[in-house]
Amino acid sequence: MAVFRPFRAVRPAKEYAGEVAALPYDVMSSAEAREMVKGHPWSFLHVDRGEVDLDPYIDIYDRRVYEKASENLERMLSEGINVRESAPVYYIYRQIMDGRSQAGLVGCASIDDYNKNVIKKHELTRADKEEDRIRHVDTLNANTGPIFLTFRDTIGLRAMTGEWMDAHEPLYDFTSSDGIRHTVWVIDDAHVEADIQAKLGTVPSFYIADGHHRSASAVRVGEKRRAEHPDYDGTEEFNFFLSVLFPVEELRIYDYNRVVKDLCGMDAESFLKAVADSFEICELPPMRENHSDLTEEELSVFRPVSKHTFSLYLEGKWYRLTAKAGTFDETDPVGQLDVSILQKNLLTPVLKIGDPRTDRRISFVGGIRGLLELIRLVDGGAAAAFAMYPTTTDDLMNIADAGEIMPPKSTWFEPKLRSGLFIHYL
Repeated sequence: MAVFRPFRAVRPAKEYAGEVAALPYDVMSSAEAREMVKGHPWSFLHVDRGEVDLDPYIDIYDRRVYEKASENLERMLSEGINVRESAPVYYIYRQIMDGRSQAGLVGCASIDDYNKNVIKKHELTRADKEEDRIRHVDTLNANTGPIFLTFRDTIGLRAMTGEWMDAHEPLYDFTSSDGIRHTVWVIDDAHVEADIQAKLGTVPSFYIADGHHRSASAVRVGEKRRAEHPDYDGTEEFNFFLSVLFPVEELRIYDYNRVVKDLCGMDAESFLKAVADSFEICELPPMRENHSDLTEEELSVFRPVSKHTFSLYLEGKWYRLTAKAGTFDETDPVGQLDVSILQKNLLTPVLKIGDPRTDRRISFVGGIRGLLELIRLVDGGAAAAFAMYPTTTDDLMNIADAGEIMPPKSTWFEPKLRSGLFIHYL
């Protein structure tokens, strides 16, 4: 059964929470991070991406980057920007975006559960990205970015956290520059804390929704600490890593769309003819002439309507593609994913795009950016765009339960958990 325990966090003083909280380090480039910290001396990007305070010609994996990040973190504590919680506690972290809320429990998961597959994965990790965060966690001696976990809520956690939020004043309540509201409560009642911990101890599995590289890195550093302290007893903080645990009902997965640079030498007519071997094709009604100010509501007619349907934008027109019978196996948890169907029946055989992780002829656009972004890219020179129907949370958990791996770029979660609100020292 799963372990999820309270911890003694280092966190921003109440008046600094909105200034400190930052997007995860891996959703922007180094250049974008440098722009984002301008005028924001306490942004947590100074910790998550220490290179923003160094010469831009220094390699982002240089040891000085990690040392600078550690220096910045310690300075935040010494200058009172961050404070240390007096005792181990849980927190509730709620985000509201576009009127929809998601609330999760902040605590620490077990590296043993990760290694025993009690915490289940659905993605492969890249060695270079993993090594970067290993060095970051090791140098700072802290987890600075929470892992996004989910589970089937058979214990009534939503009801428990909902009751607490209704009855207590929040610790933080601010709206970030992107319009997302962030609210945090401290669960400081020992009886409630013990009840939650005991009930979570009956949960058979947690699932990594987002943060595979961060979790793998946290586990590797925990194992390194164990080797350095062979007399460890399992209760030390390095045996655990920072996470936010969401009941699966709280989550929404967005579409993760595809844009291709060329049609592999074909014209539009030949391309559509080749696509018709595996997909039924229906041309959709035309858009109005001025594309630039189309609203997402107007564009909703062009979205895929259900699983195994796709929307293709090509030469100013939208088409609905429906996978034909026999092009996928509904009993195969990975093969029935729409990203798998598109790859197997169109991207590989028609456009000769083999590995989407490495082929530079394909790029990926998170659904949060809307269909207008796909139109902009194709009108601006790309050959075609494919709007996907979102992968479901059932798909994610079924694949993890089967011990399988999702294809790359299968899920896009929003809103992103902010870094800097909770720090877990090892």
